[in-house]
Amino acid sequence: MTWFESFVLGLVQGLTEFLPISSSAHLRLTAAFADWPDPGAAFTAVTQIGTEAAVLLYFRADIARIVTAWFRSLSDRRLIRDDPDARTGWLVIVGSIPIGVLGLVLKDAIEGPFRDLRLIATTLVIMGLVLGAADRLAARDETGGRHRAARPRKELTDLNVKDGLIFGVCQAMALVPGVSRSGATISGGLLLGYTREAAARYSFLLAVPAVLASGLFELKDAGDGHTAWGPTLFATVIAFVVGYAVIAWFMRYITTRSFMPFVVYRILLGLLLFALVGAEVLTPHAGEPAG
Repeated sequence: MTWFESFVLGLVQGLTEFLPISSSAHLRLTAAFADWPDPGAAFTAVTQIGTEAAVLLYFRADIARIVTAWFRSLSDRRLIRDDPDARTGWLVIVGSIPIGVLGLVLKDAIEGPFRDLRLIATTLVIMGLVLGAADRLAARDETGGRHRAARPRKELTDLNVKDGLIFGVCQAMALVPGVSRSGATISGGLLLGYTREAAARYSFLLAVPAVLASGLFELKDAGDGHTAWGPTLFATVIAFVVGYAVIAWFMRYITTRSFMPFVVYRILLGLLLFALVGAEVLTPHAGEPAG
């Protein structure tokens, strides 16, 4: 891997990890369009840890409060019912179970058939439509209409076990490239009646244990002697810095704006990908590792 490739891949990782457009799809497409070799599991693992470090830094106050309350709830079970932070800590654990189980069960499919560009194009379009529908529902509740009054949306303090599990199932859908972890969980949150900010905030918090566990699991391959540690660490720093900036921008953006630009982008990208594969400009498995 060259330093230029590591810069571009780190930039793509940082830009797309937290937006509802699918970082895994964009990394696949970057490799396909540039005709670069697959960077490998260790590269992906380390750069994802970099972007999650940005989450830990940006939400450090929330995370510290939740972790403290969770530890206190181990000795005082009443806090699970009475303290929203303690309850959130437990629900993040519960919500991480679906992606952990399905990640192990579907490991071969994730690394094989799920990487087909035709499937990625399909998930880009379908999940774009789902996000658009969820966003319009949220907008109707917030503004009301001629024949209905505006309705209050739920905040994270309203999170319960059922909603936590649904959030977790939505996150697990992102095991298929093109779905988008944030896109799926935010869509689920909006359909459950949460505000845009609450859905996005919980999406980022829920991703922390799943991504860190996945990254550490894949790091077992880092000692195979094929990891270019210089470019890999450089890409990780780029992903961390860019990822932090994207989180800060995104959390401000969603307080006043809708997700429709991301919906349009996803659909157009999916249709373009269908056209390129159909015209044989790209093969369905372009950008995948050989063998």
